[in-house]
Amino acid sequence: MLTLFSQNNPYPSRRSATYAKRGMVATSQPLASQIGRDMLAQGGNAVDAAIAVAAALTVVEPTGCGIGGDAFALVWIAAENNGKGKLHGLNASGTAPENLTPEAVKQAGYDNMPLYGWTSVTVPGTPAAWAELSRKFGKLDFATLLTPAIRLAHEGFPVSPVISTLWQRAEVTFRQHDQASMQAWFDTFTPEGHAPRPGEMFRCEAQARTLKALAETQCESFYRGDLAEQIDAFSQRTGGYLRRSDLAAYQAEWVEPISVNYRGYDVWEIPPNGQGLVALMALRILEGLKIDSRDNPHTLHQQLEAMKLAFIDGQTHITQPEFMSHSVEALLSDDYTRTRRALIGEQALDPTPGKPTGGGTVYFSTADEEGNMVSFIQSNYHGFGSGVVIPETGIAMQNRGHNFSLDPAHDNVLAPGKKTFHTIIPGFLTRDGIGLGPFGVMGGFMQPQGHVQMIMNLVDFGLNPQAALDAPRWQWMGGHRIGMEHNFPIHLVREMATRGHDIQLAHDSTGFGRGQIIIRDPDTGIYCGGTEPRTDSSIAVL
Repeated sequence: MLTLFSQNNPYPSRRSATYAKRGMVATSQPLASQIGRDMLAQGGNAVDAAIAVAAALTVVEPTGCGIGGDAFALVWIAAENNGKGKLHGLNASGTAPENLTPEAVKQAGYDNMPLYGWTSVTVPGTPAAWAELSRKFGKLDFATLLTPAIRLAHEGFPVSPVISTLWQRAEVTFRQHDQASMQAWFDTFTPEGHAPRPGEMFRCEAQARTLKALAETQCESFYRGDLAEQIDAFSQRTGGYLRRSDLAAYQAEWVEPISVNYRGYDVWEIPPNGQGLVALMALRILEGLKIDSRDNPHTLHQQLEAMKLAFIDGQTHITQPEFMSHSVEALLSDDYTRTRRALIGEQALDPTPGKPTGGGTVYFSTADEEGNMVSFIQSNYHGFGSGVVIPETGIAMQNRGHNFSLDPAHDNVLAPGKKTFHTIIPGFLTRDGIGLGPFGVMGGFMQPQGHVQMIMNLVDFGLNPQAALDAPRWQWMGGHRIGMEHNFPIHLVREMATRGHDIQLAHDSTGFGRGQIIIRDPDTGIYCGGTEPRTDSSIAVL
């Protein structure tokens, strides 16, 4: 079984593994963690806590998520399936507007999908996720769940250190773009003329009003009410493609999670259009290889090669399922996995896609006394997203459309009403049908790489959840390029270089993802949690 109660943590950490019996909330912001804990204390369940946390994070961590973003969730409901528990998946990613076509993009002067401005904006799914989760599984009144976030936006809060750094970077980026649709970003997020410094108070009365409207209408205002009208009007006024009809047509989608068994544990992800499939493909490859200790050069080399092969397949094939030229089942099949595994040798590959037959995000975990658990992730994609902010609302619009291709032969080619390849992925772990708990690592294309490393740290290397997050990380960056955190043992760095990997040591860890893990001991019901040392994370418990 997983090593939940070990005191052995070989990595420098500001934290110890955290234990609780009645409930646990692990997030990237102390204020958000406390809000989730308060919902549990008021009689709410893990889903209520998750919604309250999600709303609060749009206020206190706008560098990673917002009301104008997307969300995914994996929800374990302990009482279902005759008390054995059942896992549910929610895909609240949005579609391309009906007016957004490859021809329109090219007429606007782009050869590829841009990163900023209205052209990259897709229909936001985050508010729909909150409302849908509450309707299906919540216990508390929806307005109660958003009240703490409204208060934070109205009264203000001191900005945490890592978020201040990311905020300042976003300001530099947006000042390089002279677009009328971006002026509201500066009005909203730099009201004093600059991004807030660590500990500086920030308040956003416009966002407080928007959250209040969402609370009163259970998010209907965003899709079929006054907020939808405001979004539509600003889009038309500033050359956007999004219309009220796109918002009105949107619904979050309940989906069947997908999984692979990795050394006796079932690892669960949201199916495409999410990139969780990449993590599952990598784990399938790795399960057939001999894995030694974490600090063994051959182990690290195999991890890197498996990740490359899985990722290049994911970037080639993942999109909205009905547009995929190869199915999930084909990509995870035994035969195809064997062909990909056979490509791994002693030297670094420059991977190419196989042919099977047949940069800003927030992730958090919640758990309650009844054994319900939620793995939740929401994002504006690149930091604040597109740079487009709807005036007087505090709504920053995501730039998820940047991931569409304009190549008509590509599975993920842009089409009106289509969902693009999506980076945000919540994870969940079970064993023999028993729910063990949520895990995730936010951070663009680092996410499936973080998932693989977290699972191997827990399952192969016997680390407890906190140690699994503290351990130094690597990431494939394309071709032979590998990023490694500076605290990797030097013998591993040198050995990877001799095997042909182009190693880039990073002294800034912000690009290596930020994760949370909660694991429940099935024998005692005790939760063990770990929280990310690379950001301002915290765990709150009952």
